[in-house]
Amino acid sequence: MAALVAVAARGCGGLWRRARQRGAGQSGPGPGPFPRGQRGVACNARGGAVPAGKSGLAPWVPVVGLEIHAQISSNSKLFSGSQVQFAAPPNSLVSFFDASLPGTLPVLNRRCVEAAVMTGLALNCSINKKSLFDRKHYFYADLPAGYQITQQRVPIAVNGSLSYSLCIDSKMSQMVTKTVRIKQIQLEQDSGKSLHDDTRSQTLVDLNRAGVGLMEVVMEPDMCCGEEAAAAVRELQLILQTLGSSQAVMAEGQLRVDANVSVHHPGEPYGVRTEVKNINSIRFLAKAIDYEIQRQIEELENGGTILNETRAFDSKLGCTVPMRDKEGKQDYRFMPEPNLPPLILYDAKSLPANMNHQQVINIDWIHERLPDLPSVKRKKLVEQYGILPEHSFTLLNEEGLAEFFESVVKQTQMKPKKVIGWILKDLLSYLKQHSLTVKESPVSSFVLADLLNLLEKKEISSTAAKQVLAELWKGEGKTPLEIVKEQKLELLQDQKELEQICQAVIDGHKNEVMAIKAGNPKVLNKLIGLVQKKTQGRSNPVLVKQLLEKKLSG
Repeated sequence: MAALVAVAARGCGGLWRRARQRGAGQSGPGPGPFPRGQRGVACNARGGAVPAGKSGLAPWVPVVGLEIHAQISSNSKLFSGSQVQFAAPPNSLVSFFDASLPGTLPVLNRRCVEAAVMTGLALNCSINKKSLFDRKHYFYADLPAGYQITQQRVPIAVNGSLSYSLCIDSKMSQMVTKTVRIKQIQLEQDSGKSLHDDTRSQTLVDLNRAGVGLMEVVMEPDMCCGEEAAAAVRELQLILQTLGSSQAVMAEGQLRVDANVSVHHPGEPYGVRTEVKNINSIRFLAKAIDYEIQRQIEELENGGTILNETRAFDSKLGCTVPMRDKEGKQDYRFMPEPNLPPLILYDAKSLPANMNHQQVINIDWIHERLPDLPSVKRKKLVEQYGILPEHSFTLLNEEGLAEFFESVVKQTQMKPKKVIGWILKDLLSYLKQHSLTVKESPVSSFVLADLLNLLEKKEISSTAAKQVLAELWKGEGKTPLEIVKEQKLELLQDQKELEQICQAVIDGHKNEVMAIKAGNPKVLNKLIGLVQKKTQGRSNPVLVKQLLEKKLSG
């Protein structure tokens, strides 16, 4: 543990320093100190980062806070009965209230409230038994009412925390756990969507998204680089998906992140922050934050100033670009929402005896029914199957992979520690290579278990097993045993034949034999490989090693 703390204490400093030195020598046109498309900072989030300046005497401390908008999983919108559906025809899911026609009134969606309470409890928040709705005024074409209903003054949940873990080396063999404070979670409406048609110089508005329920999760500025922020958002995404409070599919805009970034010298107040808006990918989030930190350091060290502005991340250029300045603070003219009463929640103690339970939301009732969160699932995987903690993270990070692994373990005689290698190294690498999800895998858990049973019974070698797996990826419907028989991949059972092959390899490689006898046992692996080659992977490497050692010692 002391070693872990020591590594964490060193932080991102060395990496920031190297990145700074690389950037200092670059010149010429471009979006900033880094080549197009390249990540701005090689930060690995091992702890509090204190990057050095050009002189090495003026360190910088990066500060990162996040605002995350998660679309609530609900069949209807937050204040209307309009259906929620991704990629529906434009303006096909718009009620009179969504279009802000005069005389229409909001009706709060119970499901959205329950989802927010559930999320707040999972994030260790205090749930406010009385929360309020406000109007946030601003004019934009995709906001028909001219205001957004949100919870500025008294949100539904406050003062929580989120723990997340990071690998502290490239081999993912060590991990460190960090915590970010959650300032608040608030319910609010989404706006519509503006579709800019540059060829016709016009903007079209789709109000299907207008009024969809959102949870805004505000994280305190407790992070120091892109990798930390990405890990925190990924953990939040897993929690939301586990709870079912949000599908959190970033590609569909169900999870959007705004990053507030600043840098300052140790002991000084926080610097002027910029806000990078609407980042819709965890990978882009890390890149955007690291680039923005490095851009600000470059700007300040060159005598410039940081503007309080909103920026966007250009994924093609790999840099942030200005959108609008925020120097003149916009007055949103917050006011209480007159058409919605305070939102009152209850717990077991405050729930009146004569109250109809169907008409109220009981915080304790929701708390009792929370599912196992990702951190608990990881712990169970490690304890039950004896796998490494870092392997449990990979299993949960890929949707459906943990269930696939457990299904294989139940159907095979192979130990879980061996199964995990086949799952992560062979199955997962193939799926990533072909951009497939676990559900789309052409090799089912049953088929993989069947293959591993053949290997465990020593009917085939590991080399042959990989050959069979390669055939199974083709999805031709053949069983592992059928492929083994067709391609004659069974292990050689005739020991005399195997002894003859071993002797032939020894006779044909005198130099290797001399090296082994001279005290270099590693060369034996070459001879084992040659025997495997001659038998086309049909020999048992353990038996081959024994036979070779016996013959060489004679």
